[in-house]
Amino acid sequence: MRSGSIIPTIAHRLAILVYIVFALFPLFWLLKVSVTPNKLLYSEGVRMWPSEMTWEHYSFVLRHSAFPTFFKNSLIVSASTAVAVTVCASLSGYALSRFSFRAKYWIVALMLLTQMFPLVMLVAPIFKILSPLGLTNSLTGLVIVYTAFNVPFATFLMQSFFDGIPRDLEEAAMIDGATQFVAFRQIILPLTLPGIAATLGFVFTAAWSELLFALMLINGNDAATFPVGLLTFVSKFSVDFGQMMAAGVMALIPAGLFFLLIQRYLVQGLTAGAVKG
Repeated sequence: MRSGSIIPTIAHRLAILVYIVFALFPLFWLLKVSVTPNKLLYSEGVRMWPSEMTWEHYSFVLRHSAFPTFFKNSLIVSASTAVAVTVCASLSGYALSRFSFRAKYWIVALMLLTQMFPLVMLVAPIFKILSPLGLTNSLTGLVIVYTAFNVPFATFLMQSFFDGIPRDLEEAAMIDGATQFVAFRQIILPLTLPGIAATLGFVFTAAWSELLFALMLINGNDAATFPVGLLTFVSKFSVDFGQMMAAGVMALIPAGLFFLLIQRYLVQGLTAGAVKG
């Protein structure tokens, strides 16, 4: 390495290190508070690690709270939404990429229009629509709402991956006797696995952390999701930070495992979606 390039390289590595520390420090503090006894939360002041550790917050959250129910509900809603959105986005993204039809640009314009409205102003109309159908206090209602709001963006995301695949592959398959659907399922779809992983990761994370609709459409703990369940640790006069942080740490586990499983495809998908050709 030439001497003239050492300083820029060191500065670049230090900048990356500072960014990593900045990004991970909230997670570290989350873990730190979750193992700090209540008696030391305020008496010790600001410390990088408590002088005494405890697992009582985790024990209480798992045994004496409704967190397992919140956890299960969030897992059901997020996984169902991710699968439903990915299937719909794959089909619609392929249609927008490969076919030309009269209403194509109007459909694209309407899909873009749905992304322009603030979610807060849509809560009341959605509640009015779902209430007569009995879906206001239901996980099914949440899956429907999350799917409706994530399909447009996921469709454009999948369309970018399909646009990057040459049409010659499908034409060659159809010359050999394959139908359009068979060519899509056996040739095009396997090539878009990185895009599918990226879409799954995006939608799963969005559904897992969504609070507004879950708070407005769900009443009671039976159908509450994890973000709403965290509010149960906030009482009228106090906040149990230890239990809330413990629940937050455990809620990070499924998202972390999910991204660990799709990491290879996710990195390929993000780079493939950014650069075509």
